[in-house]
Amino acid sequence: LNILQNNITLKNLLKDHGFLIKYNIDEAFYNTDFDKIFKIITNPEVKEMFIQLKRNQLRHNIEAFLEGYLKTKLFRVADRLEEIDLSSEEESNVDLSMFFHKRTLDEMISLRSYLGKENPDEIDSWIRMVATNRLTGHSNGFFSVYTLPPNQATSAAAQVKINSKRNQQPEYRNVRTIIRKKSAQLLKDLNLFQRDTLRTICSKSQFLTGDARATGDIKYDSVQLTVTSPPFLDVVQYAQDNWLRCWFNGIDAEEVGKTITMSRTMEEWNGVMSGVFRELFRITQKNGCVAFEVGEVRNGKIKLEESVVKLGVDAGFNCEGIMINQQQFTKTANIWGISNNSKGTNSNRIVLFRK
Repeated sequence: LNILQNNITLKNLLKDHGFLIKYNIDEAFYNTDFDKIFKIITNPEVKEMFIQLKRNQLRHNIEAFLEGYLKTKLFRVADRLEEIDLSSEEESNVDLSMFFHKRTLDEMISLRSYLGKENPDEIDSWIRMVATNRLTGHSNGFFSVYTLPPNQATSAAAQVKINSKRNQQPEYRNVRTIIRKKSAQLLKDLNLFQRDTLRTICSKSQFLTGDARATGDIKYDSVQLTVTSPPFLDVVQYAQDNWLRCWFNGIDAEEVGKTITMSRTMEEWNGVMSGVFRELFRITQKNGCVAFEVGEVRNGKIKLEESVVKLGVDAGFNCEGIMINQQQFTKTANIWGISNNSKGTNSNRIVLFRK
C-alpha cells in the first residue's frame, strides 16, 4: 500500500464485489462495473461519516474518541431504523414465502419501499448496504431461512427443495435487530485512521458503469494498478445469482444481465478479453501493473491463465508471473452438498503483468 500511495488504482471488479474496501486504504480508485449492486455495497463504506479529528480536543485520547464515534454512528443507525415504519401491508410482487417468514417479509417490503427514494443520505445508504448483504444466507444472521450465501441467491423452486430436504420452514427474523448487529460488526474492524483515509479519498473516487473495453473517462497512462477478475466464460450466472438483491433494490436483473460478458467458447471469451487488454494498456502508466485473476473451468480442462498470458503480451504487457492458490471451500462446499474441491473452480490463478 505504501508503494501505491497517492497514485490512482483501477479496480475493475466485474465479478467479486466483496474485497474492494479491504484493499482501498490509502488509495484513489476507479471502478468499471456493470453491476449496480456494487455501488450499493461499496458507496456507504467509502462515504463513511467521520468527525474531524484535527479539531477535536480528544486527539490525545484516540481510543476514547473512536469509542465515542462508533457509538454515535451506531446510535444514528439504530435511531433511523426505529423511525422507519416497517408495518406496511404492501404485498410482494413475487412469491418469496419459501425464503422468509411472513412478518420478516413484511418488514423487508416496508424497508424496500422506504429505501426506494432518490438521493438517500449516509445513514439510509448504510442501512441499504447492510440489508442488501443480509437478505439470504446460511445462519440466523440473515433475513432468510437456511439457504445459499448472499452472493448466490438460489431460485424459488430450488429453495422449496432445500426446505423439503432439510425439513425446515422460514422462522421470523427481526430485520432491525439483524441490521443493528451487522452494523456493529462492520464498524468495529476499521480504525480511526482508516476511516479518515476513506473519507479523504471519497472526493477523488469514481464509479464508472460500462464496458471495460471502452473506459474513455480514464486518462491515458494514468493508472498504476488494475485488479480485476472477469467472468469465467459462462460458468457463473451473475444476473441469476443476484436476482434477489436486484429485487430488493428495484433493479431489473434481466437488463443488467444483458450487459455482462457471457462467453460459451474460448474464442468468444478471447475476443472480448483482447479488447479489455488493449484498453488496460492504454490507461496503464509506465511500470504500472495489472493483476488479472482467473481460474480453471470445465472440470479443470481449461486453464484460463494460459490464454490470458498471450492476450496480455499481445497487448504490449510483460508477463511477470502467475500466482496459483488452491482454495479450500469447506463452508461453501458443505452448503452446496459436495466434497471440497470436487467440482467448480477451485483455484485462484492471478496473472501479473507490467507495462
